[in-house]
Amino acid sequence: MVGTEETRLVVLRGNSASGKSSVAAGLRERFGRGLALVAQDNLRRIVLREHDRPGAANIGLIDLTARYALDAGYHVVIEGILYADRYGDMLTQLRADHRGPTHGYYLDVPFDETLARHATKPISADVDATHLRTWYRPRDLLPGGIETIITADSALHETIDHIMLDTGLAHLPPRDC
Repeated sequence: MVGTEETRLVVLRGNSASGKSSVAAGLRERFGRGLALVAQDNLRRIVLREHDRPGAANIGLIDLTARYALDAGYHVVIEGILYADRYGDMLTQLRADHRGPTHGYYLDVPFDETLARHATKPISADVDATHLRTWYRPRDLLPGGIETIITADSALHETIDHIMLDTGLAHLPPRDC
C-alpha cells in the first residue's frame, strides 16, 4: 500500500497539446505546497532522455516517484500523454495500491485544436504536424471508465476549478514544507 487515506492521487492524461501541463501547473499554483508534480515529459525526456516506447524505464520511474511522494505525505499529480497500452498497467496498480482517493482525468481535445495549441509552444519549430499526427490517439481511455473526460470547451480555469473540487483539494490546507 502507498500513501495515506488523506493523500490525493490525480492522473491527468491526454494527447500532446491538450492542456495537461497547464492544468497541472494550475493545480499546483492553486493548492500551494504539498502537491508533487510528476510530469512524464520531465522524467522521460529530461531525466532519462529516452524515447516513449513500451517497457521503457520512465514508466517505472514515474511509478516510483509518485509512490515516494505519496508515502512522504504529498498529494500527487501525474501528467502526461501516458498511452493506455504502455502506462495503463502501472497506473492501474498505483491506483489499486493508493490508500487515499485517486482521480483520473482525460483531456479530450480534437486533433485540429491540438495543432492550434501546439503552434503556440516553444517546441513547435522542432515538432511538426506530421509528428503530432503520429502521436495522436483519439480517446485513448484507460479501461473501466475510471477517467473523467474533460472536453476542449472547458476553459483552463474551469478545468482547474472542477478538479480542485472533485478531488477535495480545494478544501485541504497546503503542507507546511
